Amino acid sequence: MTLKYYQDNAQTFFDGTVNVDMSSLYETFTQHLVPGARVLDAGCGSGRDAKAFMEMGYQVEAFDASSAMVELAREHTGLPVQVKTFADVDWKDEFDGIWCCASLLHVPAVELPGVMRWLADALKPGGVWYVSFKYGDREREVDGRRFTDMDELGLRALLGTVVGIELAEMWVTRDKRPGRDERWVNGVLRKG
Repeated sequence: MTLKYYQDNAQTFFDGTVNVDMSSLYETFTQHLVPGARVLDAGCGSGRDAKAFMEMGYQVEAFDASSAMVELAREHTGLPVQVKTFADVDWKDEFDGIWCCASLLHVPAVELPGVMRWLADALKPGGVWYVSFKYGDREREVDGRRFTDMDELGLRALLGTVVGIELAEMWVTRDKRPGRDERWVNGVLRKG
């Protein structure tokens, strides 16, 4: 259902997100990374963030579940973006940083603990991980997309299911896209 939305609306979504200024969020993430660190953009959408990290000198890998989005992201970034779902994540201690900007929110709540564990496994010890969810505490469907909303309590509870991952920082922001008034819960996580 959500995948079909992105397949059918890839260009519209790309156009609406590719130029959003995310620099303040990048800063909270990259301050924990060493130069040349390996970064995974998990659920990369347009490739906006993968491209920004690449331009900052990081070694970037990126994937998205939608083949239509992946085509656009490959064009935009010049990276070999992979068609992959979270269930396909099988890296072990590969990345210094993982970036999950507005991607985990499409995972059903019941599947989130497993997905979080797979991603945690992909992170090197001492690695840093950014996550963001639309603010709330329920699951819903909007225009053919599924959302699992999180608030501070929900994010803490979710992290309680993932051994070895601790919350370094959590904060709430407003949507950065013009004309959007949604709130987001953001977290920077660390692997012990």
